[in-house]
Amino acid sequence: MTDTTITALKTTLLSVPWRDGPPAAGIVDPTPRQFVVVEIATKGGLTGLGYLHILGDGSATIAACLEEMIAPRILGRDATEVEGIWQSLWKSTYRVGRAGVAIFAMSAVDIALWDIVGKRAGLPLHRLWGNARASVPAYGSGCWRGLGRDGMIDRAKYFVGMGMKAIKMQVAHLRPWREDVRNVHAMREALGPGIEIMIDVNMGWTADTAIQAGHHIDEADPYWLEEPVVCEDFSGYQRVAAALKTRVVGGESHFTRYDLRPFFTTPSSPILQPDPMRGGLTELRKIAAIADTWGIQIAPHLFHELTVHVMASIPNANYLEYMDWNDDLWVSPAIPRDGVLKPGEAPGHGVAFKPEVLKDHRVGGNEVKAR
Repeated sequence: MTDTTITALKTTLLSVPWRDGPPAAGIVDPTPRQFVVVEIATKGGLTGLGYLHILGDGSATIAACLEEMIAPRILGRDATEVEGIWQSLWKSTYRVGRAGVAIFAMSAVDIALWDIVGKRAGLPLHRLWGNARASVPAYGSGCWRGLGRDGMIDRAKYFVGMGMKAIKMQVAHLRPWREDVRNVHAMREALGPGIEIMIDVNMGWTADTAIQAGHHIDEADPYWLEEPVVCEDFSGYQRVAAALKTRVVGGESHFTRYDLRPFFTTPSSPILQPDPMRGGLTELRKIAAIADTWGIQIAPHLFHELTVHVMASIPNANYLEYMDWNDDLWVSPAIPRDGVLKPGEAPGHGVAFKPEVLKDHRVGGNEVKAR
């Protein structure tokens, strides 16, 4: 029996240049890619990997939280106590947590713990959790608004050329809504009726603007309108959803199932997009179970290389978001083929940074060991 007592928590902060420059999204800081990497070591020699991709500043703050508030509460515990550890961290950080930094730190730990559990069992996570499908459909994400109309269309055609049957483009922030509407219709004309078009507002409109623009966007038959209003405006979500033919989706900016509760108590979004950085894999699976009870599907935000395991093991999977911006970092990148992504068969989650990335782009970090 492998001893899975936790002996150390190591953080590595990475600052990695973008391959082709920062995304032209209009909402992403023009700085290198920032990562918080968490490695949890056990007495029996198993190590689990967790990581966060921070779209802006905050890596050092999260690392400090991990060292001060998280590590002392998990060292010496059994790594297979994933639920127990999640609950104890949730309760112990509640006064300064519930969202933000503490939940990000918890999420990285949760991902690493599940990696250990999978390795301990000799199973990939999608089989540990009860595989439900052999592959998951994926959409190509990254048709940035800052690329302009032709640039977005070219990017979409790149994904279609990879075999994707769905893509996501952006609106709001950089463009007046009427220009956004013209861009959506141009995308539909360029791709034809056989490709699904997701539209991401990134919380850039008020409910009134979303309704006004949405009536025109409806005519292009998009698959969804994502985050039309700020995440706190649940009544705005409901107003927009009631006014449009297009389904209205969201959830990536919400923390844990508690923050998502209004989507369940007053359902208006048939698809939710929880982010594994905002609760970990444990919470993502709980959200999926609750959503299934209400007939709601799951299409997680980013991290397709991780979330494919959850999606392959739940009954209410929708689409994976394929963002290729980190494919250069992994030992074995998860790249969809023919529009679908198949989960790997390596024990745990199977994701590993290239050693040279961890070495050449390290800008900080620390290791806390059990006494």
